[in-house]
Amino acid sequence: MEWSLKRNCSVTPAQLGYLYASMCILSMGVAAFFWSQGATLVLPFAVLELVAVGAAFLVYARHATDSERISLLEGRLVVEWETAGRLSRCEFAREWVRVEPRPDVGQLIEVRGGGRSVQVGRFLRSDLRPLLAREIRQALRGV
Repeated sequence: MEWSLKRNCSVTPAQLGYLYASMCILSMGVAAFFWSQGATLVLPFAVLELVAVGAAFLVYARHATDSERISLLEGRLVVEWETAGRLSRCEFAREWVRVEPRPDVGQLIEVRGGGRSVQVGRFLRSDLRPLLAREIRQALRGV
């Protein structure tokens, strides 16, 4: 069994790159026109604007593919999560793992076992987290 939880993104990083390139071409074209007409301050402000928008797009693109994957494989529960392109993994023995929604309403699900703990459910609505915890517990019991 496997549960795959991903960020809900409407634009992929590649689409964002194409959008940014088209914005740069258009904005620099307009700025160059006004530069040629004697408005010399338009070009530096256009460059400043494109740098700021580029930084914001970069931050968005780094986290657009964030995800969590919870798998039940051959007697162990494997939790993998990717944040800003960095993949982390934690394995738990099936017999010793505990899956509990945090006591506060709307909090993440805590997976514990073997002296380690991981919180999952970042990309799931808070009202669906208890349902996911119940599904994982049932899968661990073999139901």
